[in-house]
Amino acid sequence: MSDICKNWSTWLKKTRFSYMDENQVQQTLNWLISIRNQVLDLADLKEGQKIADFGCGSGLLGFGVLERLQDKVELIFSDKFQDCLDECQKILKETNIENNVSFLQSDVSLIKLEKDYLDRAMTRSVLVHVKEKLPVFAEFYRVLKPQGIYCAFEPIISENTRYYELLLPNEVSDYFEFKKAEKEFMENPDDPLVNFSAKSLEENMKEVGFSDVNVNVNVVTSKYVAQKDGIINWFIAPPAPDQKTMKERFLEYFEEKKVDNFILEVQQALGGKEIRVSAKTALIKSIK
Repeated sequence: MSDICKNWSTWLKKTRFSYMDENQVQQTLNWLISIRNQVLDLADLKEGQKIADFGCGSGLLGFGVLERLQDKVELIFSDKFQDCLDECQKILKETNIENNVSFLQSDVSLIKLEKDYLDRAMTRSVLVHVKEKLPVFAEFYRVLKPQGIYCAFEPIISENTRYYELLLPNEVSDYFEFKKAEKEFMENPDDPLVNFSAKSLEENMKEVGFSDVNVNVNVVTSKYVAQKDGIINWFIAPPAPDQKTMKERFLEYFEEKKVDNFILEVQQALGGKEIRVSAKTALIKSIK
């Protein structure tokens, strides 16, 4: 685990934004609020429902539920990591809403709830951290009541803009070697961050029994001026506490001196220039 990312709550609040300037952070936060609202709209929330925010992290979805329905629903914040639940409890204490809210430390691959318990199950960027997706969908299906709804947002990282697409072959040494390495680790079937597509998610949900499965894919394109200091953080900020940094991934292919030189050349090639990056995201709704 990276020294700059000791646990999930730290990563959620700080590390994942480390390569961004203040304006980019604000744009990202606005985007996350937009995503939250879209997931909540898909969930068709109603008073009296039992709702769970699985892999809740800092509680973006769960607190969105409370903003809309306050204590008129039974809400569960659930996460594998206690530090995330502690963070949500801390935030909750700053509100006047505590009735009908509970906390469940549980892995999404084996949810500590009985069958047919929930009306709604929601996740945001959770499947991207789970190697085997099918058992997770089976668990969501199990804990939902008949006609219960599962809604989610997932980044399709395997189809994001890659470093070699931002560069010209003459801008860095050994361009084609680094391109080959990046293609390999961005298509690694054992890496939960990249071992799925929108199509595979849809197939998995149908396989466990969900009906009316809808996976709506969007392409988010952004332009910004790359800063040299920020480019360093592209390589040293981990995508999750338990995941290797981009630098560490390249070190599996090349000596450190060669990787460090590559990072320096990327800084020189892109620092101060406007770049355009695209990311695919999926909004998911399925019914039991």
